[in-house]
Amino acid sequence: MEDAKAAPKPTRARNRRGEGARLREEIVTAAVALLDETGDESAVTLRAVARQAGIAAPSIYRHFPDQPSIMLAVVQQAFAELEARLRTARDAAPQHPQARLTTVCTAYLDFAQQHPGRYRTMFGGLWMPDLANSALTESDMTDLGQAAMHLLAEALADCVTTGLSTSTDPAADAVALWLGLHGLAHQRAVTVVFPGPADIADRMITALAHLRG
Repeated sequence: MEDAKAAPKPTRARNRRGEGARLREEIVTAAVALLDETGDESAVTLRAVARQAGIAAPSIYRHFPDQPSIMLAVVQQAFAELEARLRTARDAAPQHPQARLTTVCTAYLDFAQQHPGRYRTMFGGLWMPDLANSALTESDMTDLGQAAMHLLAEALADCVTTGLSTSTDPAADAVALWLGLHGLAHQRAVTVVFPGPADIADRMITALAHLRG
């Protein structure tokens, strides 16, 4: 009997004229699903994505010239989801600058914990392209995460404006705060038992944001 796990995905119904955008979205969705299932960006090949989406591999080239282009779309979607998560958390937080900053930071750490495969891929990994031999450009890469970074910087700036933070360079300190969050998120992901106090996130946010406490 044929192994059920090896059975091909059902063939996808062909799009009607003008529905190419839907196919592009389905390709990205298939790539995200592969990344979530395997936790390994090397598993997101053109052939595997086509199989996951139930389409012929050549159909992908109508929307993505190469594998890094698919991965860029996956990463862009992940950053958009991160931004939406941070914005929702900020808007639901108490109308107090420090509470909003802390909530945004906590939402960032929660996202990283809930989507480890996506998060790791968002910040590098095997998919990072050689720009000289890829359809991607430098601006494609530098634009990643800017909206989420802006939310974090805005939350810190509000703390400075209201006297809750003693930062004299909010823009630079926002970058330092992000690096701290990123480091903590990574360490939690790779360490079975995190060697630190339970309130390490609050301690780090308070120090890097120069909060008065």
